[in-house]
Amino acid sequence: METLNSSGTETKASPPGQGAGSLPPSGKLHLGKLWLGAAVILIIALLVGLVPRWNARASLRQENTDLAISYVNVVQAGASAGESSLLLPGEVRPFEEAPIYARTSGYLKRWLVDIGKEVKQGELLAEIDNPELNQQLAQARAQLLQAEASLELAKTSAARWQELLKTSSVSEQEVQEKTAALATGSANVEAARANVHRLEELQSFERVVAPFDGTITARRTDVGQLISADGGRELFHLAQMRTLRVFVRVPQASSQVVVPGMAADLRLAEKPGRAFAAKVVRTAGAIDSDSRTLLAELEVNNEQGEILAGSYAQVQFQLPVTQGSLVVPANTLLFRAEGPQVGVVDGDGRVDLRSVTLGRDFGTSLEVLAGVKATDQIILNPSDSLAAGATVRVVAAKAEEKAK
Repeated sequence: METLNSSGTETKASPPGQGAGSLPPSGKLHLGKLWLGAAVILIIALLVGLVPRWNARASLRQENTDLAISYVNVVQAGASAGESSLLLPGEVRPFEEAPIYARTSGYLKRWLVDIGKEVKQGELLAEIDNPELNQQLAQARAQLLQAEASLELAKTSAARWQELLKTSSVSEQEVQEKTAALATGSANVEAARANVHRLEELQSFERVVAPFDGTITARRTDVGQLISADGGRELFHLAQMRTLRVFVRVPQASSQVVVPGMAADLRLAEKPGRAFAAKVVRTAGAIDSDSRTLLAELEVNNEQGEILAGSYAQVQFQLPVTQGSLVVPANTLLFRAEGPQVGVVDGDGRVDLRSVTLGRDFGTSLEVLAGVKATDQIILNPSDSLAAGATVRVVAAKAEEKAK
């Protein structure tokens, strides 16, 4: 609509709803684009700032999850060999040994053997001087002579009184007295003779002799030393080492297979590569309640003297196989209140704790009679905190760590 202004010129009237300060449609469109661009920029800024944080948090959660999962090495149980060996420590002892003590007191007059000397049974080792004993023996012999003289007189008197009794020259009482004197004299002679024998035996102990063939391994006396029969001081130590005894403590799991007559090899660290034949001669027949082991005794020939008594040795037994048994490394076992267990990893990476029945102990490996199968993946070096149902990740085991 056209109108006349105050100056008389015509002007166009504004459309309804459009005041003097309103923008044209093109201005509104431009302003909307500005707001949209600002919103897009803001969203992009938010995404640029938040997405790395979300990624970092997700990565941290994954890392924590990975750290919570243990990495383990596994092995499979191996079948027992056709014949297995059992290596056990043994103590080598002489076949016979004895400490030699004095049976009489005195001073050591001389000694004739020293350590390392081979002696025969009855051979003189030392002599003891005991003057008091020699004097006692001389006195006892004199007393024996007196008793024998008194006995002869009593015999004569008793016989004479018996003849006089026939003529009633003496009384029967007197005859009985003479007969009793004869019996007393005979008893005195026997007592004196026994005393002499006792002192002669003690005097014979002045000569210290070897009780059996062997080697002198210790001499603990010297010339002039005071020897007391009651002092308990050892003079010599004698050992027979032509044949040696070897004592071995066999674990309970192998006690049924180590029997008398079983052969074994004796090995010494100072003789590498050498094996001495030994044989089980006897066992204790009962398990020791403290160590849960069976004491076995072996004998080994030592005619050449190559083995020293008192040595530490390794005894190797060849044991027959137990049918159906498996062998696992010793470092797969867990010992808990429930008994020996192993950790087995299933296909989903979860741990299953299996109780096992142990057989023989081979040192670095153990025989398992029940509880696992040959296809089970058994965890090596399981931690004490390993629990059933835990998730683990399997790492390939080294070839040398697998069961033989």
